[in-house]
Amino acid sequence: MTYLTVPLNSLHRRGDFSCGKVQLDNYLHNQVSQDVKRKLSACFILQGENDVIKGFYTLSNDSIPADHLPSEIRKKMPPSYTNLPTTLLGRLAVDKDFAKQGLGELLLLDALKRSYDISDDIGSMAVIVDPLDNNALLFYKKYGFIELPDSGRMFLPMKLVSKLFVT
Repeated sequence: MTYLTVPLNSLHRRGDFSCGKVQLDNYLHNQVSQDVKRKLSACFILQGENDVIKGFYTLSNDSIPADHLPSEIRKKMPPSYTNLPTTLLGRLAVDKDFAKQGLGELLLLDALKRSYDISDDIGSMAVIVDPLDNNALLFYKKYGFIELPDSGRMFLPMKLVSKLFVT
């Protein structure tokens, strides 16, 4: 298992990170360490020279109501599951100094690889995202994420994720 990212640590220069989205910047500057310490999420960093953070993403366990899935996927799931286990890609951002270099795509692929790898040990039938805005929605849609009706969320079934990494 080779990843492009490393887990966040205290040497990473969180205060210097700026992606231009206040919510994401504030999260990395002020909250992520507590979330990691409390095991609410794991944070992975694309590290540059001198511990600069080029980009980051977070992963955590989640679930979605089975009735939120499109019928063609829902009918393949056991009816006894009212909620289905997923992996939440909670946040993904690239520093403005490193924008327009394809790092968002690399971070997404790294997150999907981690999610796929852990799905063998902890059940997860999909990766879920909560797009922050229309730009994020279009980004995830470009990579095959499917909108979940009436929830504002998007998902990518692990079966599709596996096709990226299994030969």
